[in-house]
Amino acid sequence: MSISVSAQIHPSAVIEPGAVIADGCKVGPFCVVGPDVELGRNVVLRSHVVVTGWTQVGDETDIFSFASIGEIPQDLKFKGEKTKLIIGRRNRIREHVTMNTGTEGGGGVTRVGDNNLFMAGCHVAHDAQIGNNVIVVNNAAIAGHCIIEDNVLIGGLSGIHQFVRIGRGAIIGAVTMVTNDVIPYGLVQAERGTLDGLNLVGLKRRGVSRTDITALRAAYQALAQGEGTFLERARRLNEETESEYVREIAEFIIAASDRSFLTPS
Repeated sequence: MSISVSAQIHPSAVIEPGAVIADGCKVGPFCVVGPDVELGRNVVLRSHVVVTGWTQVGDETDIFSFASIGEIPQDLKFKGEKTKLIIGRRNRIREHVTMNTGTEGGGGVTRVGDNNLFMAGCHVAHDAQIGNNVIVVNNAAIAGHCIIEDNVLIGGLSGIHQFVRIGRGAIIGAVTMVTNDVIPYGLVQAERGTLDGLNLVGLKRRGVSRTDITALRAAYQALAQGEGTFLERARRLNEETESEYVREIAEFIIAASDRSFLTPS
């Protein structure tokens, strides 16, 4: 066990032998920290938080009451192999959030990037890969093996099907089931998620130029109405465009995937 002298540990908290707690951490009342857990600098566990498994929590992450972090996967194929959960820096993990370690068949690591917000009741399943600056709204669930790229917003009560990829800057509306890959900067809504345009508000907020937004709009129309298959249209865009944003969408579509795509109507 390694506990920094500057860490503040409530007397009712349970820190199991082997845990590593860095400078400035605050572990509140009735928290449990397992033997293979490493808390980075200035991590806060508010109260009644369980962090277990082979789990690393990055600097300045704030975990609220009754969150369960690093428990074993909810996967019947899991046979007790030692797998990992890696959480980056400056995440806010609100009440009752659950995050599981990986599985041997999925690469063994569930990974969460930096500066994310997971609102109350969210679930991050085994082997999910979540980027930076992601917002997951209350009671949304991300299934196993999903890839959520940077700057994605997932609305409340939504579900992301296993193996789905959601491209950078996409937005998923509330109460939406997403069963296929979502292109970068896509806007998905309706009960059974449909691709309904581009996340123009998000693009403008991030300061994307009018030229690039115009190029993205034209690319979306080309994907919706161009000649050939969806994949052929993406390859043509990749060859012809001068916009890095459009090329990002095209390369996302061309890349290998275990799912089909939500396509423009």
